[in-house]
Amino acid sequence: MGSQVWDYRCEPEQMLARVEEAERLGRAHSLPFISDVLAQVIKGLAWLRAGRLAKGIPQLRGALETWSAHGNEIFMPYLRAVLAEGLALSGDSAGGLRLIEESLTQIARPGWEERLHLAEVLRLKGWMLLLHGDLDGAEQNYLASLDWAREQQAKSWELRTSTSLARLWQRQGKYKDAHELLAPVYNWFTEGFDTKDLKEAKALLEELQS
Repeated sequence: MGSQVWDYRCEPEQMLARVEEAERLGRAHSLPFISDVLAQVIKGLAWLRAGRLAKGIPQLRGALETWSAHGNEIFMPYLRAVLAEGLALSGDSAGGLRLIEESLTQIARPGWEERLHLAEVLRLKGWMLLLHGDLDGAEQNYLASLDWAREQQAKSWELRTSTSLARLWQRQGKYKDAHELLAPVYNWFTEGFDTKDLKEAKALLEELQS
């Protein structure tokens, strides 16, 4: 479970090292749910985060089928959204959007409403709509993502979405709006400046100020 921290930090090698150790321990101690289910899900995530799409997509898809076959639904909106991102990066943005809609449908299901990762799912939907040239749809989903991140006081999700929306506004020539959106979120942080999200936000702020 600790490997999830490295997923959020976008550090797949750290993530993969821990999941391989978990897989080894699961097999050594006859804990197949760890070695054959959990570890396989996280391994797929790690490969996708590392850009190994040809391996990561079938790995995660198969692992999610096993996950679901064991009666698990928790985390599925997020896991499905990561798979959707992998599909979009591989050129299948339509397939990615279908998976995103499945995630949003599950989140909205009465009695379920797993919103832990809703801000990120909405951000990814916005990004995929942008790939299709739907700038208005992208902006609407980015703004909805920001609303959820702020309601949850989830600053990391807010930073990631603010960066995505600021990039869109930069593309549209709204440099002042983009800077005013991103700067306060970035300046809230007092640590973690070696992480991918904060590095990307800083680089974008520098572009917007130049």
